[in-house]
Amino acid sequence: MPAIQSDGEIYRGQGPLPQELLEIVMHPVIEAVTAAIALRSEASRKAYLLKMQRTREELPPRRKLSCGNLAHGFAACGEPDKQRIRLMQSVNLGIVTAYNDMLSAHQPLESYPGYIKQVAREVGSSAQVAGGVPAMCDGVTQGQAGMELSLFSRDLIAMSTAVSLSHNLFDGVLCLGVCDKIVPGMLIGALQFGHLPAGFIPAGPMPSGIPNKEKALVRQRYTQGLATRDELLAAESASYHSPGTCTFYGTANSNQVLMEMLGVQLPGASFINPEDPLRQALTRETVLRVISAADVSGAHTPLSAMVTERSLVNALVALLATGGSTNHTLHLVAMARAAGIDLTWQDFDALSRVTPLLARVYPNGEADVNAFQRAGGMAFLVRELRGAGLLNEDVMSLMGPGLDPLERAPRLNDAGGVEWIPHTAASLLPDVLSPASAPFATDSGLRLLHGNLGEGIIKTSAVKPSHRVVTAPCVIFNDQDAMVAALKRGELERDFVAVVRFQGPKANGMPELHQLTPHLGALQDKGFSVALVTDGRMSGASGKVPAAIHMSPEALDGGPLARLRDGDVVALDAEAGTLEVLMDIEEFMARPLAVPVHSVEDAMLHSTLGRSLFASFRYATSSAKSGASVF
Repeated sequence: MPAIQSDGEIYRGQGPLPQELLEIVMHPVIEAVTAAIALRSEASRKAYLLKMQRTREELPPRRKLSCGNLAHGFAACGEPDKQRIRLMQSVNLGIVTAYNDMLSAHQPLESYPGYIKQVAREVGSSAQVAGGVPAMCDGVTQGQAGMELSLFSRDLIAMSTAVSLSHNLFDGVLCLGVCDKIVPGMLIGALQFGHLPAGFIPAGPMPSGIPNKEKALVRQRYTQGLATRDELLAAESASYHSPGTCTFYGTANSNQVLMEMLGVQLPGASFINPEDPLRQALTRETVLRVISAADVSGAHTPLSAMVTERSLVNALVALLATGGSTNHTLHLVAMARAAGIDLTWQDFDALSRVTPLLARVYPNGEADVNAFQRAGGMAFLVRELRGAGLLNEDVMSLMGPGLDPLERAPRLNDAGGVEWIPHTAASLLPDVLSPASAPFATDSGLRLLHGNLGEGIIKTSAVKPSHRVVTAPCVIFNDQDAMVAALKRGELERDFVAVVRFQGPKANGMPELHQLTPHLGALQDKGFSVALVTDGRMSGASGKVPAAIHMSPEALDGGPLARLRDGDVVALDAEAGTLEVLMDIEEFMARPLAVPVHSVEDAMLHSTLGRSLFASFRYATSSAKSGASVF
């Protein structure tokens, strides 16, 4: 719904409204946060848009290339494509792909470039694979040394995307990618070419495997010595079992929600399984939409017109309403800055407090994203959020202006193409997807934490209210392996706050500390009051244990966590949004800062598996609250 004042006057919007929608009032906090972002971003956004305008005018695709440049650019093409690219009268699309066949989510993308080229040729256009970007799997590197490269791979992917498109041969961009750092990195890179239209094409989730709750229980039993490695591997293999995206609601699937809300991925395209005939039809439709949005086609709709303050707020609201990944407190900030927009953790907190939780998908429930799709999916979600006045209407997508298209679900028509049907039904699985009138919670559960230990983030949507306030002595660890060792020795059978520090972006690239969750969960189930405080990250699937994460400034950068000592009493209150060490603050601040202690052997080890190549990233990175970016 557009924002409607209480007297029925249109505040902002696109076109006439149905009579039954005229009483909808835009939530004042959504308006206020959107306006505040626009105001603080005025100078940087203006500079970004000016840069895009000058790029379009001064460096139009292909037109400034020499004959030698062009000849190199189409040398390997067939004669019809050579002619199209040479004449510059039709659209030439640049495909940036994250394909590899180690990631289940990306394995289906192998065949996409050939099909995209076929579709483009059918309408007199052309397409070329502009380049590939690295795509690592956090599921493979969780708890391993390679995870130290994970977060920084986002910025490497952004640079790789820019290199791919730097040939300036392309009138539009198609990004093929799904998973955690890959989609944010591709968008950051594509925004440097925001004078062009861009579309994102996913591969969809794998079919459902064993229930996520069953998998989590086996993991927890394994940490307690009650399940064998063979039993654990069997459970994991039954969960992650085929091509397609993992089905829990972590960062990869959160990416899909964001891309739809930003308008760069077609409505309803996110959660269609790889083998569904609708999957290919949506890919075809995306190609056609990007071609029609290109300058050559006459109806120019660039990426910079889709990623705006208003669409970013919409994306954030949808993320919050679905209990999405905490990793996006980093990625959304970085993506916004790439578009000249200053998004802050305060914006997350303010929006979280007025955004109801409408989805229960693992780890915030027992269902998976396939169940979310069956329940009504994105069309239902958008309808409910609009009806509650929680979305900005004045936005642009590949489907055109406004949010009406996003409230429609795709289906195959008789000709094998795509048609979009308005979602008018109730949720088909009300325990998975609820209406805004009866939410699972009145707020989304994401909180900004502040206090004398710095600023951080906590996600409580999967944490029971009885576990959201913890006051206990802290136990200090300088890496997660030391904590796991202490847990296995039985030294932590008590109430405590685990502080795992020197895990921020400057220290070691901010790896996810996913392996701590089953251990802490087991202690919590025994009746102990436990919590985690860290300047590192948790998984996008962080769950039932209260975890204060992304603490800023990080310990290596002089953050307060470096002053904590074993036994200091730490009070975490997720409801109030506070995190404090309970002692005289002057005494606390007078303490010397701890430093990470590594032996020569440790230092040698930490240069293996390519980690030494990312030293410059660690030196240059910003804080977590600024997106943990080198840009």
